[in-house]
Amino acid sequence: MAEEKFPLLYVDDEEHNLISFAATFRKEYKVHTAKTGEDGLEIMRNNDIKLVITDQRMPEMTGIEFLEKVIPEFPDAVRMILTGYSDIGVIIEAINSGQVFRYITKPWDENELRMTIENSRQVHSLQTSNRELMESLTQKIEEQEQTLKLFVKYVPEQIVKKSLDHSEKSIFEGELRSVAVLFCDIRGFTPMSEELAPDEVVTFLNDYYALMTETVKQHKGMVNQFVGDEIFAAFGALDSYPDNELNAVVCGIKMMEKLSVLNEKYNVKFNREIQMGIGIHCGEVVAGNVGSEDRIRYSLTGDVVNTGKRIESLTKDQPNSILISDGIYQKTKDHIDAKAWKPLYVKGKKEKILVYEVSGMK
Repeated sequence: MAEEKFPLLYVDDEEHNLISFAATFRKEYKVHTAKTGEDGLEIMRNNDIKLVITDQRMPEMTGIEFLEKVIPEFPDAVRMILTGYSDIGVIIEAINSGQVFRYITKPWDENELRMTIENSRQVHSLQTSNRELMESLTQKIEEQEQTLKLFVKYVPEQIVKKSLDHSEKSIFEGELRSVAVLFCDIRGFTPMSEELAPDEVVTFLNDYYALMTETVKQHKGMVNQFVGDEIFAAFGALDSYPDNELNAVVCGIKMMEKLSVLNEKYNVKFNREIQMGIGIHCGEVVAGNVGSEDRIRYSLTGDVVNTGKRIESLTKDQPNSILISDGIYQKTKDHIDAKAWKPLYVKGKKEKILVYEVSGMK
């Protein structure tokens, strides 16, 4: 298929100039001509014009005035002016303002004009390529932003930021972190869920997760994992604060208060009160990304995590209670009201542990 000729428009109020121009360049280019700026605009609206060449001195509309109307409608068209020597000062001003690619003096030299047209063809091609590249880059950036937004829904935002700031190798390096861990579980969720359709279960869990996750964030915590109806949150895993332990306890209290929102919405559907149990512990954990090249997950590992989970399990017989370890209590006792339980055994521990039931803030 033969290459399509480069389309251009020449505007001049003198008929013989139009005839001469068309005769000279019609074999090489797809030439359109017009005697006025208005006629030129109409031609551009009905044809894909890539180059506009216009005379400056015309009775109804000057060349610059014509190009000023061209720019908003056809910003990609390359613009040139044919002018007499007396107009050069005006044209140079137009060029400096960035509106005109080049000017050519009258009478025009055929070789010079042909070379200038070829240059304008290259400029237009470059502009088109740059625009397409920018559109492609913009689309890719938007896609990446959408992917990142989706990714943050699956991975805590702090972890995403940290991973982006490190090399692929370093993101697998673990570190010891002093944290407070919080486990929150809905009591009797399995029989409750059996009374609902699958989509209703998902809707409820999403409401529950959204409400509790926002509470965790408000108290400088990070939701590390959702497992069924259980929420595992950490305070100090990535960004440590002096009051990690107190932040965790206050968060637990606020999470209990948020139960009223869920109960108000789902009381009729469940025909029972939604209840939770929360366990909180503190100590050193190994924090870092674990997994394979295809799949990784930020993980907190260690006895502290296991013990925190065991403390939460003690609330099964004590619904809507917040139990904390002795380590948490010692660091928060000046701020909270709590009652000690008798020392008891938990799975995985050889010795009895001391836990406290939190009743509120002092």
